[in-house]
Amino acid sequence: MSQAETVVIADAPLRWQDVVAVAREGAQLVLSEQAWARIENAQAIVQRIVASGERAYGVSTGLGALCNVSLKGEQLSQLSRNTLLSHACGVGPVLSDEQTRAILCTAIINFSQGRSGVQRPVVEALLALLNRAITPQVPSQGSVGYLTHMAHIGITLLGVGQVSYRGQVVTAAQALAAEGLPPVQLGAKDGLCLVNGTPCMTGLSCLALADATRLLRWADVIGAMSFEAQRGQIAAFDAEIIALKPHPGMQQVASNLRGLLEGSEVIANSQGIRTQDALSIRSIPQVHGAARDQLAHAMRQIEIELNAATDNPLLLGTPDNYRVMSQANPHGQSVALAADLLAIAMAEIGSIAERRLDRLINPHVSDLPAFLVSNPGVNSGMMIVQYVAASLCAENRQLAQPAVLDNYVTSGLQEDHLSLGTNAALKLHRALENCRQILAIEYLLAAQAFEFLKPQGFGQGTDRAWKLLRERVPAYDQDRWLAPDIASAAKILQDPTLLEDVLPKLY
Repeated sequence: MSQAETVVIADAPLRWQDVVAVAREGAQLVLSEQAWARIENAQAIVQRIVASGERAYGVSTGLGALCNVSLKGEQLSQLSRNTLLSHACGVGPVLSDEQTRAILCTAIINFSQGRSGVQRPVVEALLALLNRAITPQVPSQGSVGYLTHMAHIGITLLGVGQVSYRGQVVTAAQALAAEGLPPVQLGAKDGLCLVNGTPCMTGLSCLALADATRLLRWADVIGAMSFEAQRGQIAAFDAEIIALKPHPGMQQVASNLRGLLEGSEVIANSQGIRTQDALSIRSIPQVHGAARDQLAHAMRQIEIELNAATDNPLLLGTPDNYRVMSQANPHGQSVALAADLLAIAMAEIGSIAERRLDRLINPHVSDLPAFLVSNPGVNSGMMIVQYVAASLCAENRQLAQPAVLDNYVTSGLQEDHLSLGTNAALKLHRALENCRQILAIEYLLAAQAFEFLKPQGFGQGTDRAWKLLRERVPAYDQDRWLAPDIASAAKILQDPTLLEDVLPKLY
């Protein structure tokens, strides 16, 4: 990971890109003096509550359905430790390092609001995990919104559990010792702070925003290639016509398509060959644009959550004049709905791509060799890659089922409406990966179709995209092992620098 960049938490709102920079690109996370002052003010309120003996949920009481059990003295420190150990009960495959780092980063941003009451040494220890690349091994399953994922991160501070460190999975105790970091001594409310709030779903969603942004731009490029390969009627993208339906995303996609196809001899030579194209060809601005508008909505929702105080209870005021308020800010409905809607949008991007690529290989509608190979019959060509795309589309339809509707009751009826936001974010990640593979297949097929249309000139953007693929994947002259070709195309779509280098005018 590159560590050239630094993200500073101060007074200004943070962006989802800041979380991605820390989680994926290895940027260092730093708290300003004002952020530390906010954290210390809230911790001083906790100490005042403990000293007064006041009943306050999670500060001087048990948790969940045990909220009326009062605790004091050493019991408060023990409660924090026990909270982490008892809540660290997730199951299933572990999250990727970048996913866990995104959750960690988002939790620290939440604590920096100064409404939680967590001790400064706890936040310092979380920062050390991030900035020294000690990444807890966090099971991916078991969250109804929060709790289990953060608990697995929290036990790392105690020297419990396993972590990814220097390319290996080792015990947390080993990694902390190697970095000279002592286990953290927890106090009142620390345990609850460490498992509470919405950092899991919000951090995971920040990564998803980055992937969706990149894939939607690639969808325009690859869709333009398919449009050109099928000799589409460019009038469908006319600026005056598109302006009559002024959805912002639709305007941007149509502009992208016109720019990508500018100068195309294939398009110029094809004007008037049919009255209109199939909907999957002529509705690219409408479908891709709608997905972009959902992405813009998700960005707003997730950034609001990222900069919110999402614990329960929250601490207001100063140690001399404070309020401790039990409420429901850890409920992640806004993020859950945003992630669910974005999963639906990305499933649609994959769905329309599958319809376009199916038309490319079908000689009844493409006017190209069957399955895009010379000597079809002895060669199967690109026949079965369409099956793969269809399978991925089917899986995405399943993943598009909203998680937020799957409500359950937990904690003895105390927590009886749950967002399932972390599940929504995780299935969004899977939908995005499926969409990347579908677009990679369409990219392969559209590029192969270009082989049968040259020497006519292609659009200024589509030609660059075709040549970029050909640097990595040769033309398909006869049947060969296709899985590596799909992997090579998918890798291009994963690299954020290639869009900027090869297609710098794309938005």
